[in-house]
Amino acid sequence: MGLPARSSCLFVIPLLLFSGAPLSLNAARPRQSPATFRSRTDLVALDVSVEGQSGEPVPPLDASGFVVLEDNVPQDITFFAPEGRLPLAVVLLVDHSQSMAGERLARAKAATSAFLRMLEPDDRVEILAFDEEVTRLYPLGGDHAEAERSIRDLSAGRSTALYDALLVGLRDLERDARSGAGDCQHAIVVLSDGDDTKSRETFDDVSDDARRSRVAIDTISLRSDDHHRSLPPAHELIQLAIDTGGEAVAVPRVSDLANVYEQISSALRQRYRLGYVSSAAAQDGRWHQISVRVREMNAIARTRTGYYAPTARAPAALR
Repeated sequence: MGLPARSSCLFVIPLLLFSGAPLSLNAARPRQSPATFRSRTDLVALDVSVEGQSGEPVPPLDASGFVVLEDNVPQDITFFAPEGRLPLAVVLLVDHSQSMAGERLARAKAATSAFLRMLEPDDRVEILAFDEEVTRLYPLGGDHAEAERSIRDLSAGRSTALYDALLVGLRDLERDARSGAGDCQHAIVVLSDGDDTKSRETFDDVSDDARRSRVAIDTISLRSDDHHRSLPPAHELIQLAIDTGGEAVAVPRVSDLANVYEQISSALRQRYRLGYVSSAAAQDGRWHQISVRVREMNAIARTRTGYYAPTARAPAALR
């Protein structure tokens, strides 16, 4: 359902509308009686958030409450999992660059710890910390207490390699999806207080990987100007959230971080899983646009904006 009702001190950009060695970019179990999702190369799978026009929750929906369009052509929904039925595999990216020193980093660590304590036993989590390097503090796994311990000694570092960190997180989750670890919802939650200043990779690299994945990216921004006035998230973070069905949240006060992480945890738990077999059955390697609408309700559905079709000459990639 997206983020629940938000306090007036937060504003969300509308979308639809820590120790371990530095990483190189070259280098679960289902809940009780879940709906089973069988990954097939001809099935397009979507994780969908639904909320009212003002961000309020809406009543639970079934498959008949949704309309799925691919390239503006209606599609038949062949798989449906109600909200909250799939466990999470989530990567938490924590900025510990120099500008995060002091209260910002302390609040970020506390909010991350609170998020970890809200996870269910069959959820898995990974912790990536980044300054000018990316460090995997805790690899994707189910020991939430150990994940929480991994951030305790995190201190402020140097510059900001945001794009490198996002690529590491995306590729870790893509590797998990290929491993057949089980039915789950893959997501990244990234916190940063500024723009990328040190990455070896570019935004285009991140954007391409994000669009080819099934990972929803939620971005939390602590950006401010020289007078400490809150700024909207960087447009690159907004675009990543739009493309993947996540949200971009600007946090004017660092004291609000714990509330934001709680809202994101709730939102992740309330996403639906829809699946369909494309009526076009295209094998052209091209981008196909997706939109999801809610029938007979003044509500917004948010999901990834499309997928790249496989090519006829190559094995079909996971859509």
